[in-house]
Amino acid sequence: MLTMSRIPSVLWAVFALALIAPSLARASAAAVPPPSSTRSVAESYQLGTGDRVRIIVFGEEDLGGEFHIDGNGRISLPLVGEVKAAGETAARLEQEIAGKLSEGYLQNPRVSVEISLYRPFYVIGEVNKPGEYPYVNDMSALNAIALAGGYSPRANESVIYIRRNGSAKEEKVPADQMTRIWPGDVVRIPITFFWTVMSVAGPLTGAAAAAVYAAP
Repeated sequence: MLTMSRIPSVLWAVFALALIAPSLARASAAAVPPPSSTRSVAESYQLGTGDRVRIIVFGEEDLGGEFHIDGNGRISLPLVGEVKAAGETAARLEQEIAGKLSEGYLQNPRVSVEISLYRPFYVIGEVNKPGEYPYVNDMSALNAIALAGGYSPRANESVIYIRRNGSAKEEKVPADQMTRIWPGDVVRIPITFFWTVMSVAGPLTGAAAAAVYAAP
């Protein structure tokens, strides 16, 4: 059982941690690496299940259209049948389709592939409306947070953690306009160090108070 002499030390420890929390948060933010990528999504994005692509075969309207990438990462096209799309960029998929069409179907086919619908991304943690959100081009960390209703009162507004689509590892990046969000990303907004401390210290201070009242 906590004694009267130990109660002040517990409380002072709580207050000390609360006071140094802002400094620790600033130091953590300064150590964050630069954003992992500012490239255009359309140029380097790897297609995946849930994306939709618009395909044009010039001079052959019946061979084009919009196609959904299925759970196996494939699309089904006229004449050539199934084509693997997951893991490919739009440019590489153009080459793949053109190659298949040139195998006894068309001479020198010209193919265009555009991404018409991206798969969604997800925002979790200290935001007001965590959940799934539709992706739009040039989505930044701040755009994503705004879509999710903004920061909660307990949020650390300096950094975010991103788990890129298909990855099991989180990446720590600045929470700013330069950090790009990609389709399929899981964005986690962390809690501040202050509230982390308080979530631990709260039960301790409660126990201390209970000990005072229970003391004979």
